Amino acid sequence: MRRRDFIKVIAGSLADWPLAVRAQQPDQMRRIGVLISTASDDPVGQARVATFLQGLRQLGWTDGRNMRIDTRWVSNNVDNGRKYAAELIALAPDVILAGGSLATTSLLQATRAVPIVFAQIPDPVGAGYVDSLGKPGGNATGFTIMEYSLSGKWLELLKEIAPAVTRVAVLRDPAVAAGAGQFGAIQSAASSAGVEVSPINLRDAGEIEPAVTAFARSSNGGLIVTATAAARAYPELIVKLAAQHNLPAVYFERSFVASGGLVSYGSDLVDLFRRAAEYVDRILKGEKAADLPVQAPTRYELAINLKTAKALGLTVPPSILSRANEVIE
Repeated sequence: MRRRDFIKVIAGSLADWPLAVRAQQPDQMRRIGVLISTASDDPVGQARVATFLQGLRQLGWTDGRNMRIDTRWVSNNVDNGRKYAAELIALAPDVILAGGSLATTSLLQATRAVPIVFAQIPDPVGAGYVDSLGKPGGNATGFTIMEYSLSGKWLELLKEIAPAVTRVAVLRDPAVAAGAGQFGAIQSAASSAGVEVSPINLRDAGEIEPAVTAFARSSNGGLIVTATAAARAYPELIVKLAAQHNLPAVYFERSFVASGGLVSYGSDLVDLFRRAAEYVDRILKGEKAADLPVQAPTRYELAINLKTAKALGLTVPPSILSRANEVIE
């Protein structure tokens, strides 16, 4: 090979070398934390995390290739929340998904620097997570589980399916802003619905059972279970008490109906976790949580358990059946 040709070959190889090296180098590894309020064996929580991960894959993020996922499950325990939030922060993640109020509270107590994307939060402004829905302003943003106007619809649904109800016990958490907000919305709708409403606090199992039992001593009663982490801590107990005392009950989440509850109406929580993946993707690509507006649900689902309705002696109106997303027979 002549010297001139040899130099051309070497020069061409050197020009191609950076591209070849870049092609062989792995993508930049990003770290994503996941903190979920429920237990690791909770099938509902597992489904939501699986949807979140699927959403990330669809956006080009693959665990082990260009991202690493670190997941912790709080099991609805405050001490676990503090412990696992600290563990995740110590791993220096680029962003953290917070599933539920307990997880979000724990993380915001641990950091005001790491970006947090929350899902299924009733009232992030009232809880102090963000400055406003349009301009969160801090290191957290995400997706709300509901608007307070939805609470009035629970009362309308209860009267539609059980017209004889004139007294309603509202199970709420008085320790959080959403507890007062949801109860207030139900109270506002009570007079036009011709019912009397009274609160039952969801502090612990020892308080719930005697309160529901005392309420059920009078006739024509019904229950509304508001959207709160406290209710998720006692789903079996609440459904059992409703059945034991023949109380028609409306729940905020379909998992209660799958466990034997009468009817639920609320946001599609799986969809919220899918949308949370989009916010995580945007933050990883350089956007700030403070600039991403908190978004309300766009999809709602109505679920009915006809077996429970029959046990309560109720006939579900065709108007409800026609609107239902899921009917359990």
